Amino acid sequence: MNWTIIATLGLLLLSNVVMTFAWYGHLKLQQMGISTNWPLIVVILFSWGIAFFEYLLMVPANRIGFAENGGPFSLIQLKVIQEVVTLTVFTVFVTVFFKNEHLHWNHFVSFIMLVFAVYFAFMKVD
Repeated sequence: MNWTIIATLGLLLLSNVVMTFAWYGHLKLQQMGISTNWPLIVVILFSWGIAFFEYLLMVPANRIGFAENGGPFSLIQLKVIQEVVTLTVFTVFVTVFFKNEHLHWNHFVSFIMLVFAVYFAFMKVD
């Protein structure tokens, strides 16, 4: 496997883990009673502070992976990969940290459709 594929996918995975904590971690903190009384602006700044590190990973992932920079992926392929990684990371996050959330059959069907989205995004069209 090409190092640019490994680097791109690894950075996308890490950036999405950080992003998920930035976007949804404050909800877990609220459930735990830690951020219950935080004003909304503090919650936003807290999330932005975490999201900064997401950008430190996402931007290099896209630059390394982009075909015009010598990477193996088109912009559309990068976006489809990123969306699949995001939903995968989010699903793991929700099932681990939010025990009241449950996966149902329709969620699995949507994941199967994402696999088809990846297939079609990478399909060679001449």
